[in-house]
Amino acid sequence: MTPREIVHSLDQYIIGQHDAKRAVAIALRNRWRRMRLDEDMRGEIVPKNILMIGPTGVGKTEIARRLAKLAGAPFLKVEATKFTEVGYVGRDVESIIRDLMEMAIKMVREQAKVEVRHKAQDAAEDRILDALLPRPRGSEYDAGRDDSSTRQVFRKKLREGQLDDKEIDIEVTPASQGVDIMTPPGMEEMTNQLQSLFANMGKQKSENRRVTVKDAWKLLQDEEAAKLVNEEEIKQRALEAVEQNGIVFLDEIDKVAKRGESGSGGDVSREGVQRDLLPLIEGSTVSTKHGMVRTDHILFIASGAFHLSKPSDLIPELQGRLPIRVELTALTPDDFKRILTEPSAALTKQYRALLNTEGLDVQFTDDGISRIAQIAWQVNDGTENIGARRLHTVMERLLEEASFQGSDFASPLVVDADYVNDKLGELAVDEDLSRYIL
Repeated sequence: MTPREIVHSLDQYIIGQHDAKRAVAIALRNRWRRMRLDEDMRGEIVPKNILMIGPTGVGKTEIARRLAKLAGAPFLKVEATKFTEVGYVGRDVESIIRDLMEMAIKMVREQAKVEVRHKAQDAAEDRILDALLPRPRGSEYDAGRDDSSTRQVFRKKLREGQLDDKEIDIEVTPASQGVDIMTPPGMEEMTNQLQSLFANMGKQKSENRRVTVKDAWKLLQDEEAAKLVNEEEIKQRALEAVEQNGIVFLDEIDKVAKRGESGSGGDVSREGVQRDLLPLIEGSTVSTKHGMVRTDHILFIASGAFHLSKPSDLIPELQGRLPIRVELTALTPDDFKRILTEPSAALTKQYRALLNTEGLDVQFTDDGISRIAQIAWQVNDGTENIGARRLHTVMERLLEEASFQGSDFASPLVVDADYVNDKLGELAVDEDLSRYIL
């Protein structure tokens, strides 16, 4: 996808923030460009990591999440506040890469299962037919005659769903049970190794289960797909996906920056987290249970509101590794109005679809939408600014009665300015009430 196409795709889900969309679109396109260079040059080009600066609820996380989805890349969102300097209680920063690797393994395994889906369906179908039509004991099995008569009749009924409610006995391999192991902070790798060891020791043999044909389809398809995929190949593909296309979103990076000119012990600890993050972002090798992972070409997108600190409060080395700075703007009443109507799954469309399941037709007028947007902005401005998330609170309060009554509510429900004022007007005017209710 070209940067223009990426921005257009992001526009379907996120309103405004054009500069941030351009920055991530260019970063993604540069990965495509890099993979088309010769190997020597490719190894020299490192990703230009991004620092997003802006208040909460304006789309920082959503931009990164949608970008990863567009790229089909392993993506991990972590809060920087979860991590502490090595030697202190808290998570080790290298667990970021281990978690990203686990995400990639899961993603690649699902892709591999989709690739073998048709073979898995055929194998599952044959196993269900074997359960429906057990072979007579002591008789020779004539596959040609069997496939041309009764088996084909049952196969047709099975595909048409006529046998979904029939119960059959099938033999399945039970899923291995996870083992919870408590280890000191910073020793997550040892935890993973011990869990793998106990999982292998506790592997059970197959067991017989009595289930409906419909449930058997799902169980057997998953089991047959798992047999067809190559776990070693999955690990290699996942490793390459992480190293070449991985995206890590470091949220609340401002919380580990020192605050102003203070030199308290808390600032020392925060600086320690930054120094621990630095090797990951610069490029290092992290040991995981699936192998060694190089972080040289993983894209890091950091974000923060920077209310009590500023980007220059980060240590210089970390600032240098986040060369692209993008400032996201606070949302205006017009932005709120667009958020309510323009995205493919806008809030107004969601509520219409939900209530329509009970036969209640909800119609939002232009003046009603404008009034909702105005109230959301007004409450944000007067209390705590939580961005677009305020719309969820306002919409829930607005349609609470209709959601409660459902099909008993008079249809159609026209949400105009008068209806909004009737339900929310008093709350929007009274700052003390809106502080606790909206």
